[in-house]
Amino acid sequence: MGMTMTQKILAAHSGEAAVTAGQLINAKLDVVLGNDITTPVAINEFEKAGFDSVFDNTRVNIVLDHFVPNKDIKSATQSKQCREFANKYDILNFYDVGQMGIEHALLPKQGLVAPGEAVIGADSHTCTYGALGAFSTGVGSTDMGAAMAAGETWFKVPSAIKVNLTGKLRPFVSGKDVILTLIGMIGVDGARYQSIEFAGEGVKNLTIFDRLTICNMAIEAGGKNGIFPVDDVTRAYVEGRVDRPWTAFEADPDAEYERVIDIDLGKVDCTVAWPHLPENAHSAHEGSDIVIDQIVIGSLSLIHISEP
Repeated sequence: MGMTMTQKILAAHSGEAAVTAGQLINAKLDVVLGNDITTPVAINEFEKAGFDSVFDNTRVNIVLDHFVPNKDIKSATQSKQCREFANKYDILNFYDVGQMGIEHALLPKQGLVAPGEAVIGADSHTCTYGALGAFSTGVGSTDMGAAMAAGETWFKVPSAIKVNLTGKLRPFVSGKDVILTLIGMIGVDGARYQSIEFAGEGVKNLTIFDRLTICNMAIEAGGKNGIFPVDDVTRAYVEGRVDRPWTAFEADPDAEYERVIDIDLGKVDCTVAWPHLPENAHSAHEGSDIVIDQIVIGSLSLIHISEP
């Protein structure tokens, strides 16, 4: 039986010729990520374990992005702890005030994640980077602390769901609508500890920002990760950003999937998640008696990263 994209990446990073769903492995890591909320806990565990060095000061990434500028003394203290750790271990990819942005928009834009890499982050939405054809997943701060020192961690190899995309999105419909539609179909636990692997001729019609948004929300369906194949859209995005060799992995034709879900992008509507879960997805054109008190407009793709 062949392997999925995720399984191929994990096999390559664990030194195995092949891996199967449910197998426990130790995998080398290309990127370890933390933010101003999760990194202080990781630092505490790092120091408690007696570690005195990081595995690679170019592969550990710390982004102050949740409460920066600081909202109170506690958040200022957390930022200070991150800053001191970054200085002590010469963390090159430390993003402080004036350089930081939303971590999951910043890392791809800065070329810190490449196709085929294995990435963990102490933030559940680390699965975002699957848009670039990387295996990327969120972990706890304790795992981050150990990974900063060891450069590896353990995984249970996930089984997979294949989402076969066809067609092309209509005007004003975006990747956000695609992932909400999928979560509405399978539920918030429909992909629990599974890899959501996107495929099909419709993939080429999705922008890199659509893909980043879709993978970002794989966790909202319970997924271990979301991942897209590497194609011309991916290559165009990483060209000029990533300055190191990388490898594109493809799923085998006989890869095993728990199920296959077909989505015609041309039939996806502008979609809204009603309270209180993302699975409560409805067409934006559908009537509702829900009264809206406040609206926040934001976009992962519109984050501006200041030059140093």
